[in-house]
Amino acid sequence: MSGKNNTDMRTPLAKVRGLGSAREGTGHFWRQRLTAIANIPLMLFFVGFLIALNGSGYAEVRAALANPFVALMLALVLISGLIHMRLGMQVIIEDYITSEGLKLATIALNTFFTVAVGVASIFALLKLAFGG
Repeated sequence: MSGKNNTDMRTPLAKVRGLGSAREGTGHFWRQRLTAIANIPLMLFFVGFLIALNGSGYAEVRAALANPFVALMLALVLISGLIHMRLGMQVIIEDYITSEGLKLATIALNTFFTVAVGVASIFALLKLAFGG
């Protein structure tokens, strides 16, 4: 060895590819933690809403959803929950799929799935809230 202090633990291939600390992991970590914290009161609201409307008919549920506060809270439940789900699945994909091509494809599918579920859910919520 040349006597240099070798503190870079990446493999030569990772150095060439530029893989390693892209300073993205910390942001991902914090987004996941923030959505988890946000989900606590949001899910408590959602469960309370379900309990309050247990046994109610369609007209009563629709009337409850017509309340702007309720519609906004349920939209936040959907958005925060879906973002948290996407981040969690991304971590699982990155940790357990070794093929770079398959990893990229599944991360893209994870994002597309989340967006599709989110759009369909928000559309259904708005349709119920504003006259469906």
